[in-house]
Amino acid sequence: MVNLLIEADRVELLADDPVPVDVPRGTKTKQRIFRCPTCQVAVFSRYTRASVRFVRGGTLDDPSSVEPDVHIYTRSKLPWVTLAQSVPSFSTYYDPKKVWPPASLERIAALGRPSAGT
Repeated sequence: MVNLLIEADRVELLADDPVPVDVPRGTKTKQRIFRCPTCQVAVFSRYTRASVRFVRGGTLDDPSSVEPDVHIYTRSKLPWVTLAQSVPSFSTYYDPKKVWPPASLERIAALGRPSAGT
């Protein structure tokens, strides 16, 4: 699955509002996944802040227009899945400050710090 981190105010919904579903994570926290009210396909997720959406690449008008910049949680990758050697990969998560380009770091910093419950 390819997720795109996009500012919430830059995401345009073309149909009904997605339905939020809270899903347990590995810790005591939950991840909120927003699903299409008709087919229940995951459209985007919210992990820590309402100002950032993790949009599913497959829900875009042109999914082929995006490619991964990084592969995460590869520890659970099936052996037959091949990852491009030119893309950094991590068994779990990574430090965005070491991987993201400066422009991306500036965009996320402009959103401010996440607050509890957002």
